[in-house]
Amino acid sequence: MKSNKFKDIRARLNKTQKELAQLLGVSIKAIHSYEQEWRKIPHHVERQLLFLLSRVIQDDSTPSEYCWDIRKCPDKKLKTCPAWEFKSGDLCWFINGTKCSGKAHNSWEDKMKECKNCEVFNRFFEKDSNGNG
Repeated sequence: MKSNKFKDIRARLNKTQKELAQLLGVSIKAIHSYEQEWRKIPHHVERQLLFLLSRVIQDDSTPSEYCWDIRKCPDKKLKTCPAWEFKSGDLCWFINGTKCSGKAHNSWEDKMKECKNCEVFNRFFEKDSNGNG
């Protein structure tokens, strides 16, 4: 995640640097460092930030479409999918161990490379990427 995206999400969450630091469990100096590009944003921070954003942009008036419906996953695949197991088809991008490409990813970075090119992730964060919502 780039620093400008980090700052945009903080603004979208309507949080000060101090408030966001508390939510993410990091120091305010870390927030300064991420926003000034002095320090790379760690994967666990990116993950938590995206989770918080997902809760803000979720529109309760629109019925949720689950990832397995959008991707038309066969029953055999569902039985080994943690998103399906935990009934979290709107959070498949958040849950480690999903096997959308046939195997689980070794790292959050690898997972996000795939997710950021996925229709499910992009549908969910479409409002954010368009600056709407």
